Amino acid sequence: MGKRLILVFVGILCFFVLIIIRLFFWQVANIEKLRGIAENQTNTFLTIPAKRGEILATDGSPLVMNKRAYLVYLEPHKIENKDKTVEILAKELGLPSASISAKLKETELRWLPIAQKIDEEAVAKIKKFGLPGIGFIEESKRYYPEGSMSAHLLGFVGKNAKGEDQGYSGLEGYYEEQLHGRNGYLKQETDARGNPILSGNLEEVQPEDGRDLVLTIDKTVQFIAEKKLLEGIEKYGAKGGTVAIMDPYSGSLLASASYPSYDPGDFLKYPSQYYINPVVASSYEPGSTFKVLVMAAALNEGKVKPDTKINEDGPITIGEYTINTWNQKYHGEISLNQILEYSSNVGMVLVQKQLGSDLLLKYLNNLGFGRLTDIDLEGENSPLLRSKSNWYEIDYASASFGQGIAVTPLQMVRAVGAIANGGRLMKPYVVKSIKDKNNRVINISEKTEREVYKKEATTLLTEMMVSAVDNGETRLIKPQGYKIAGKTGTAQIAIAGHYDAEKTIASFVGFAPVRKPKFVMLVTIQEPTASPWGSETAAPVFFSIAKELFSYYGISPD
Repeated sequence: MGKRLILVFVGILCFFVLIIIRLFFWQVANIEKLRGIAENQTNTFLTIPAKRGEILATDGSPLVMNKRAYLVYLEPHKIENKDKTVEILAKELGLPSASISAKLKETELRWLPIAQKIDEEAVAKIKKFGLPGIGFIEESKRYYPEGSMSAHLLGFVGKNAKGEDQGYSGLEGYYEEQLHGRNGYLKQETDARGNPILSGNLEEVQPEDGRDLVLTIDKTVQFIAEKKLLEGIEKYGAKGGTVAIMDPYSGSLLASASYPSYDPGDFLKYPSQYYINPVVASSYEPGSTFKVLVMAAALNEGKVKPDTKINEDGPITIGEYTINTWNQKYHGEISLNQILEYSSNVGMVLVQKQLGSDLLLKYLNNLGFGRLTDIDLEGENSPLLRSKSNWYEIDYASASFGQGIAVTPLQMVRAVGAIANGGRLMKPYVVKSIKDKNNRVINISEKTEREVYKKEATTLLTEMMVSAVDNGETRLIKPQGYKIAGKTGTAQIAIAGHYDAEKTIASFVGFAPVRKPKFVMLVTIQEPTASPWGSETAAPVFFSIAKELFSYYGISPD
């Protein structure tokens, strides 16, 4: 009998322990989940969207701002004439009346959102009818006062999977968290049938607007770059092109232009490939513009000196490959200056041999090729740099004159910026400060990645680049009276494993004024049909932009 009582007691005790565990699970461990379910059952919510932060040029003028718009919603319990309400909303909002009617039949919500981003004019027309049950909440929509200018830099605002505003590409995508802000809401207590309890709680939480971005982009410089690039593309019958202009001392981007482009305010009308920013995401073989980087490395290592002579007496054979000069002309013994002036592929192969393969790879890595620059723009891409085991003698030779190696325009202009500023590789950036609605400011500082060249080497290389402009193919088209350090490039485009002799990327890279460069700029022209050569397509665009910049910055002739 005693054992039976003990078993009964133990059974009852276990039963109560299970009840306590179950109560603990519901009332303690799972309380937040249950509270959320209960709140959803007893309340209805209406989101109040936050205003998205604006994007401003370096002088504070807007590139992206917000235009007043409205969220249109219905309060079904207040509607007196359903058919008339549906008819008017369908007409003024351009929505199918059947879809509005279906929403009204299916919902028991206190607030029923009908349309977003509705202009003030349409709202004013609806309000004139004075119909009960129609409500409006002010929100905002993106407005671009400069139209499609800087589209690739800015990105656009679309809808995510939840139907909410979200930034994509460029600055809108990269700084989504800063720009988006925090939405507010209206919360109304309801009964079991979903009807509002008049004496219940009505809670309103105001939204927290997004932060503004102040850019390094100079609106005037951006306008000049876009205008001159488009003129060049049309004049030379090109497929597209880019212009990247950077402050070599800080790494800040002053302008970035690309064509073809799109309108961020109406982006759905354009093919999705237009959203890609070629300056940061498209790769190309830089051709002869790359020679200045390899020459600078050889000077920096002391492998060649200003008085070094190179014997350009004919083609160079490497295995089964033969390397010629671009115009099949040979000049015998030439100086380093003349290698750049003549844009001699043979001369650069001989310079590379002096530098050596290991040092060439070292400088390619130190200049940041093969990896992202980490610029603050969504969508950056980088072609990979082959591992050392996959480099052969012909690869080193062809890289010395910019073939067989791929870069992005941003990587290229940054690398040449290291020559312009005396040897430092800078981290590129577009946003110089972030400002919230209380005028608190977060400033973005410039950052030196590493020192690549000695000052002495960059000084020598700058003189060579000036000589290449003054004595090379571009001497007759440069702005007279100004010293510009630059280099042309013409690279065939690799298609299906071979080079297409008729399709080229023409380019010109340079900086000015040479005594203290204000800007470093790269122009690329994709597949020009008027002429394949950088000296006849990209260089004129570069000089036309530079001429405008000299005037804008008040730079006097040297």
